This record gives sequence, structure tokens and C-alpha cells, in this order.
Amino acid sequence: MPKMKTKSSAKKRFKVTGTGKIKRKHAFKNHILTKKSKKRKLALTHSGLVHDSDMNSIKQQLRLK
Repeated sequence: MPKMKTKSSAKKRFKVTGTGKIKRKHAFKNHILTKKSKKRKLALTHSGLVHDSDMNSIKQQLRLK
């Protein structure tokens, strides 16, 4: 039986914390930054947590379940 591989896209985008939660980065901080306010760009800099409704699918992609 072959090994189950993790999704490369999920591996690059998500990190698991010590308590088992999944960290993510905010979108819309890549380009066309001139029209976005400083406050908005600063808020997008900080990482967030994955919502509970998305947790199962992301754990499956990372092969944690």
C-alpha cells in the first residue's frame, strides 16, 4: 500500500500550533497595495486561525485525521 501524501498547497499555507489549532495567513497582502490603507495592510500582516467549519477539510489535506 502506498503512503498517503499531504497536499503540497496546504503544507505551504498552514501550520499546526502546539495546542492543535491551525494557523493561516490573511489574503490580499501580495500586490496592488497602494490603494489599501496602512491600517488595513497592518491588520492583514498578522496571522489568524482557521475557522472551525474549515478545520476538518484542512486536517484531511494535511493528513492529520
